[in-house]
Amino acid sequence: MYNSPLLPGQYYHLYNHAVGNENLFRQHENYLFFLKRYGQHVFPVARTYAYCLMPNHFHLLVQIREEEELMTYYRQQKKLPLEQNLSLDYPSFVMQQFSNFCNSYAKSFNRRFDRKGALFLDYLRRKPVETEVYFTALLAYIHRNPVHHEFCRDASDWAYSSLHSIGSKKPTRLERNAVLDWFGGIEPYIAFHKQICVAPSGEDWEFGF
Repeated sequence: MYNSPLLPGQYYHLYNHAVGNENLFRQHENYLFFLKRYGQHVFPVARTYAYCLMPNHFHLLVQIREEEELMTYYRQQKKLPLEQNLSLDYPSFVMQQFSNFCNSYAKSFNRRFDRKGALFLDYLRRKPVETEVYFTALLAYIHRNPVHHEFCRDASDWAYSSLHSIGSKKPTRLERNAVLDWFGGIEPYIAFHKQICVAPSGEDWEFGF
């Protein structure tokens, strides 16, 4: 489960934790920088449907992009001509992007706080999302995770999740339309989340990537 390959077109619940008693985020700016790096390294290889960043861990609901998109991005990275025939190990390429993302963030974090050593646990945890029921449940689980871990009393009080961005009209690289279509529109989406939190306004917090 934890070592399952990241296959093109497949949906995954991805998550990881800081080492020991360390935190991944100590300041507001750390959350913003994490999302910036995420946009640079992960957005080109995965669609993001939900995320939640907490002081010592994070959760993501993503879909790995299709082979054609991954190949196009790989060619752009390597500056390779379209006529050149290539064979690409897609799962390894995608995993390398996630590794580059985590390493980039960790190095900057270490410089910022004058620390050394690993920041994340040694590998990215991932679970394939293979049913519609699990997909829907993950949207609730991810957005409610700060309440579960007692970081706040209400999910809408937590700034660093996709809850507000999905309910907003502001620009985002989240798969907002796909999520809203999944629920049948903004009103059913809000009604669903009223079961776990106050309806997101989308006006106060916009820390998406």
